[in-house]
Amino acid sequence: MKKLLIIGYVWPEPNSSAAGTRMMQLIDFFLKADYQVHFSTTATRSAYVPPLESLGIITKTIELNSPSFDSYIEDLQPEIVLFDRFMMEEQFSWRVDKFCPTALKILDTEDLHFIRKARLTAYKQNKEPKDLYLNSEIAKREIASIYRCDLSLIISEVEMQLLTDDFNIPESLLFYLPFMLRIITREEIDSLPGFNEKKDFISIGNFLHEPNTNAVFLLKEKIWPMIRKQLPGANLHIYGAYPSEKIFKLNDPKNGFLVHGRAENAENEMKKARICLAPLQFGAGLKGKLIQAMQCGTPAITTEVGAEGIPGNLPWNGFIENDPKEFSEATIKLYLDESKWETAQARGFEIINSRFSAERFRNEFQKKLQIMNHLPEHREKNFIGAMLKHHLHRSTYFMARFIEEKNKTAGKNY
Repeated sequence: MKKLLIIGYVWPEPNSSAAGTRMMQLIDFFLKADYQVHFSTTATRSAYVPPLESLGIITKTIELNSPSFDSYIEDLQPEIVLFDRFMMEEQFSWRVDKFCPTALKILDTEDLHFIRKARLTAYKQNKEPKDLYLNSEIAKREIASIYRCDLSLIISEVEMQLLTDDFNIPESLLFYLPFMLRIITREEIDSLPGFNEKKDFISIGNFLHEPNTNAVFLLKEKIWPMIRKQLPGANLHIYGAYPSEKIFKLNDPKNGFLVHGRAENAENEMKKARICLAPLQFGAGLKGKLIQAMQCGTPAITTEVGAEGIPGNLPWNGFIENDPKEFSEATIKLYLDESKWETAQARGFEIINSRFSAERFRNEFQKKLQIMNHLPEHREKNFIGAMLKHHLHRSTYFMARFIEEKNKTAGKNY
């Protein structure tokens, strides 16, 4: 049985973040492709991690800068090693190359971290993101990681184009793999609550992710007061994992701004709401909350950043507005107009079914993995990757050895 080793940045929490959902989709793909899946991470396991072992996944906690990982991977000898974000590739790829050199190395970027960081800085400094990311340290690190791997999974077409156009990365090293979703059937659509059965608004997102925190404050301070003035009986329900005290302090029942924290079942809450609000000002990748809204038959109002990479050339399932006043006006219009709302809902189903078909992308990914059959030739064409691998691996090797020796010394009793 072929083996896949995933080196995770964190344990997957599909009910907490889109990244967790993405990881579980990848795991499901490899399980259905008859791989024995091993999931390892240096992170502490939380109470919100699904029972991976019951799915047949073999889990292991690993250590940074420890020779124990060398023995682990040398014994395991996986055919594929998947790094969950570039930070894990930086830490462990040299050990993989040394003890398992024939393994196909895949980087799942989740989203491009340097884009997310550049957009945050640009938002705060009122600059263009491109003026920041081309010379940023994190961009150099992430791009180097992409070159060192045999294949990188890119979740957004916008990010694919940026990597090929702005950084001239060969397409042979990249693979567009968005969320892999089931087709929404007519029976499922008919079973969802309709316009008159849904009420209120919802905003949802993991609060460890700064774009979500920023969006909630924007809702509270600028957008919601304008909406509430026109819809005095409506409420806005705020959900998200890992809320801070400053988020809970925004709770304002008198004005219909209700902060709930983590949703016990985010899908159920999304189905209840008439409209999803996501005034995201920065970020990267695909926004899981907006994908989920479409699946639940809930139209959405968001920004250009929020919608990025999702609809392609199809019309959005609601409105895309960057200005807070126009955002509020579009929200009120859609909330009150049943015909416009039903049209928006139908557009969401079309986007999911035509853009994110699991069957389509599973087949394409399976075909792409055939590079395993000619891996030496594939690597020979990537001289930049070989060069970057050589230099990083030497520096990382000596730093790791230094830390190992330091740890040994610290553990001695004198």
